[in-house]
Order: sequence, then C-alpha cells, then structure tokens
Amino acid sequence: MNELLVLSIVVLIYFALTFYVGYVAWRRTKTAEDYMVGGRETHPFIMALSYGATFISTSAIVGFGGVSGVYGMGLLWLTFLNILVGIFIAFVFFGKRTRKMGHNLGALTFPEFLSKRYNSKFIQYFSGLIIFFGMTLYASVVLIGMARFAETTLNIDYNIALIVLAIVVALYVIFGGIRGVMYTDALQGTIMFVGMFILLVATYWILGGVGEANQALTNLVNVVPQAATAKATATGFTGWTSMPALGSPFWWTLVSTLILGVGIGVLSQPQLTVRFMTVKSNKELNRAVLVGGIFILMMTGTAFLVGALSNVYFFDTVGKLAVQVVNGNADSIIPAFIAATMPLWFAYIFMVALLSAAMSTLSAQVHTQGTALGRDIYETVTNKKGGASVYIARLGIAIAVFIAVIMGFILPANIIAVGTAIWFGITAAAFLSMYVFALFWKGCTKAGAISGLVVGTIVSLFWLIFEYGKSAEALGIAKALTGNSMLITSAPWPAVDPIVISLPIAFVVTIVVSLLTEKYGKEHLEKCFQGVGK
Repeated sequence: MNELLVLSIVVLIYFALTFYVGYVAWRRTKTAEDYMVGGRETHPFIMALSYGATFISTSAIVGFGGVSGVYGMGLLWLTFLNILVGIFIAFVFFGKRTRKMGHNLGALTFPEFLSKRYNSKFIQYFSGLIIFFGMTLYASVVLIGMARFAETTLNIDYNIALIVLAIVVALYVIFGGIRGVMYTDALQGTIMFVGMFILLVATYWILGGVGEANQALTNLVNVVPQAATAKATATGFTGWTSMPALGSPFWWTLVSTLILGVGIGVLSQPQLTVRFMTVKSNKELNRAVLVGGIFILMMTGTAFLVGALSNVYFFDTVGKLAVQVVNGNADSIIPAFIAATMPLWFAYIFMVALLSAAMSTLSAQVHTQGTALGRDIYETVTNKKGGASVYIARLGIAIAVFIAVIMGFILPANIIAVGTAIWFGITAAAFLSMYVFALFWKGCTKAGAISGLVVGTIVSLFWLIFEYGKSAEALGIAKALTGNSMLITSAPWPAVDPIVISLPIAFVVTIVVSLLTEKYGKEHLEKCFQGVGK
C-alpha cells in the first residue's frame, strides 16, 4: 500500500507539472500560427529539447534498447547517425533553409511547406493523408512501449496504462497546440535526461565497471539462445560487441532496417521538420545543435548500451540471455532488466522518464496528424480557411489517439522497433527526395516532385506488403495471392528494408521527370529562395 501511495504521488506531481506547462501554453496560443508553429519565436533550448524529446521516444528506449539486447552493440552506429544526420545535418543544412523558406512561403505544416514550394495542392493533401494514416503505426508503438514498462516493472495492467496515457496526451495537445507540445517536451526532455544518466551509471556499477562489463559481453561471443544457434550462425552473428558478417541477413536487418531506416529517415519526419519553422533566426538553430547532440547521445547511447549489457547480467544470474528471460519478446528486455536490478524508487523515476519519452513523442505525433487533417487535407480540399481548420485539427488529434489505442490492443509482440523503422522508411521514400530538392535544387519541377512522392510511396508499400519478411508474413497478403509469404524467398531479400529499394528509386524518378518537364518561373523561385542560405 505504501508503494502504491508513493507511486501515486510521483505520477500526480508529474501530471500536475505537465498540465501546468500545458496551461501556460494554452494561454499563449491565440492564432493558427501560434497553434501550428508557436508564433515562430521559440527559444533554442526549448526547440532543441522538444526536437530531441520528440525524436527519442519509448520506441527508442524500450523498443530499440530491447533490440540491442538481441543484436548487441552494433546498434550504436544508429546513435552516430542520429547525431550526425538527425542533429548536425538536420539543423545546420536542412533546418536553416527550411526555416527561411517556410517563412517566405508562410507555411505552417510540413506538407504545406512542400506544397507551396512546388505550387501543388496535390502534394499537400496527398502528404497529409500519408501522415494522418501512416503515423498511427508510429504513435501506437510509442504507447505500447510505455504500457509494456508499466506492466512488466510496476505490475500495472497494460490496457489501463495504454488508455490513461493516451487520454492525458490528447487533452494537453488538443488545447495547447504546438506550444503545449514544445513546452511540455522541454520539461519531459529534462526528466528523460536525468533518468537515463542514472540508468547508465547504475548499470555499469552493477556489472563491475565499464571495462569489466564490456569485456564480459565480448566473452559471450559463443553464447546465443540454443533454439536459435544454427540460425544465428547461418545469418551472420559474430558476437555481441561486433558487427554481423557483411551482407548476411543478420547484417541486412541491423543495417538496412534498424540503422539506415531510422538514421536517414529522421530527415523527412514531419513532426521534426516543423520545429525548424518555430524559431525566428538561424542563430537559434546554431545554439540548439549542441543541446540536441548531447541529448541524443545520452538517450540512444544509454538505451543501446544497457540493452546489450543486460545479457551479461541475466547470463551471470540465471544462465540465460536477455531475450530468453522475456520469452522472445524484445520489447520487454529493458523493463525486465530494470525490474531485476534496480530499487523500486528508481523504477518510479524511470517510469516518469518513460512517461516523458512517450508523451513528448506521442504529443508531437498526434499534433502533426491533427494539423495534417485540419490544414493539409480539410483546407486544401474544401478551400475553406480560418478557425474551422483548427477545430478540425483538434478533432483529428482525438481520432488519431483513438486509433493508436485500438492498434495498441491488437499489434503483436516485438513490434516497437520494427514499427518505428517502417514508419521512418515510408516517410523517407515518400518525402525525402522532394524535400531535399525543394531546399537545394531550383531545377526540381512540380511533376518531378509529385512523381517522386507517388512512386516512392507505392514502391515502399509494395515492398512492405510483398517482400519485406517481418511485414509481409504478418500481413499475409502475398501468401494469399501467390502461395508464398514473400515474392522472393532467397536471402538476403526478405531482410532488405524497403528504404534500400524505394528511396533510390524515388530520387532517380524525381530527377529524371524534372529534367524532362517544365521548369518554374524566375518569380516563383525568387519568392521561395529569397534569403535562403544566408
């Protein structure tokens, strides 16, 4: 009873702070620009923490942390890409141009930015449809990550945790808009940083120090789950602190899906790119790079290290690897490790950190989905501007949360990391080529952008449905039509992520069609690029 009382007090204090910050944001939200881009006056510290907290969710901590318990420390290459691509390249090269061009065009959402750059309403509502429906998968796995932690570590019913978290996020996003999202992100990001720092230090202390723990993991090179020994050897497993054999299915899954899918796909995330349009100058973006880089290093580096090192603890104590302890569900590795090694007070602290991770990302996701429905779909299709779109956006947020909860009930185990990677891959295939060329190539045409958008989306979905093993087998469409789970069953194709196929095709199609079609006039390009790059 005392434990329940302490937990209740901790959660109530956290929710009280969250709602207070959301209330302050609500009081400062008066216009559509306030609701969607924060009035373009966000402080760089808030922007950096909001970007980082939105990027790093329970899917990174619980999902990808758990995956590192299966694949080992090779996943740390994703941390490197997250900082290089997701922070440095995104802020310095993409962010500055996006901020200025978005201001020139008066864009309030990512699809609207692309639409006005290419002068195409189709781009806006088609992109809005992809975001509103596709992002639901990403939102649902974030919810699942938090609910699984509550279930495994704190013995809270999974269904109750799923619903309560969704309701809280829906309330402050519906009323606070992007200000509510970013202000609470800053609070939640700070809590996340403290929780992960404590977890990193405690893990190495429990395992005898940095050198001892890492060496112990290296020594497990020949220890894999008995049922998977032959499979692991055949697919390229070489050890817990080394990369898999080059070109093996094990390597393809780790590199193409988990590392490249998220490491490259971050550039085209609509909930992240819109944050570049919330600051007033490039100085804010420069100042945000250091904060964002340190935050991402602590979040992902800790999750991936702890996930891999959990194998040392479990093998020493119960003679099993982490994935064996949780009966094959990698989504439960991090919660199980914390439940087994940490005192109850830390479980409470980490629960709040995970709450922060889930709520910061989920709030950005459903806000993006709501604005996609209100501004990018409703306004574009009906040609009705004004306050109505904000009401439709709020309705869209409620619908998005409801769908995410339903999917949280029905999605299978081991879905968190895979679901995240699938969404990042879809957005990269659909948006990245026309986004890159929108910023850096004046010769990209309307027809070229639309072609890359449509072809990239179709190829990505086709590969997910008919060839990528994890999704094709789960969906069963290929098997129903052809009798086989995948069109090509020979290695490595079932392990090759859709981003490897669809992204290059989208870029090639965009370039070729642009070279063959009518270019934009000087006046339109001057409006778009005025002051860009300065």
